[in-house]
Amino acid sequence: MSNKDKLFLIGPMGAGKTSVGKQLAKVLKRDFYDSDKEIEDRTGVNIPTIFDIEGESGFRNREQQIIDELTQCDNVVLATGGGAVLNNENQKALQSRGTVFYLSASIDQLFQRTHRDRNRPLLQTDDPKQKITELLKLRDPIYRSIADFVIDTDGQSVRKVVDDILRRLDEN
Repeated sequence: MSNKDKLFLIGPMGAGKTSVGKQLAKVLKRDFYDSDKEIEDRTGVNIPTIFDIEGESGFRNREQQIIDELTQCDNVVLATGGGAVLNNENQKALQSRGTVFYLSASIDQLFQRTHRDRNRPLLQTDDPKQKITELLKLRDPIYRSIADFVIDTDGQSVRKVVDDILRRLDEN
């Protein structure tokens, strides 16, 4: 079992990583970080602007630096961006430095939670549901391969998901 003082939430956009992470950190009295928000705070611009100026690769470079730094913090709950697991260095940092929870949700649920959000550059397409499907097909095996636990968030309240995570931590 990985380090229980460092909890990392991975999964697709819309799975509930930030909402669950904030509540989980509050209950456990830990610091909460969202890697995307940290990037925005440090650059002073939103994620779509970074994508426009630097492209996805520029954003992913920034993301790797932030994840490397934040996975080294103690007593932390970290919510990562949906694509963070595409980077091998991020995978290694997450797996080796803490306990990884994959927050999973159905394509329909992910679409319902994200389709109006303009702050998600990868979904600014003619068919965002198809894009979610494509991203999940690529990323789901990676999420599963690095996760210590898989939590289904479909139709679940934030509190229920937090309780599920706490129960699993207590059992291990």
